[in-house]
Amino acid sequence: MDVLIHLFVGLHIIGIAALLGGFLSQMTALKQGTARITKGMLHGALTMLVTGVALVGLNQAQDYSIDNIKIGVKLAILIVVLGIVYVKRDDEKVDKGLLMAVGGLTMANIFIAVLWT
Repeated sequence: MDVLIHLFVGLHIIGIAALLGGFLSQMTALKQGTARITKGMLHGALTMLVTGVALVGLNQAQDYSIDNIKIGVKLAILIVVLGIVYVKRDDEKVDKGLLMAVGGLTMANIFIAVLWT
C-alpha cells in the first residue's frame, strides 16, 4: 500500500508542476496583457484534486494520522483555484489579478503542504 501512496504523491506533484508551470509560462504574456489560462493548468488542478482525495483515502485506510483541518484548508484553496481556471479556460485574455490569484494560491497550497506540521 505504501508503494501506491508514493505513486499518488508523485502524480500529485506532477499536477502541481503542471498548474504552477502553466502560471509561470504566462509571466511574459502577462506583461503584454495577453495572458490566458492554459489547458495544462486545468489538467494540473484536476490532477491535484483527484490524487489529493485518493491520498487522503489511502492514508486513512492505512490508519495513518491525517490533519483534517490542513486537508480542508488545502481543499478549499484548490477548489477556488479550480473554479477560476475552469471558468476562465476559454477566455482569450485573463485579468492580471485572477492569474496572480491562481499562482499565489497554488504557491500557498505548496507551502501549506510543506510547512504545516
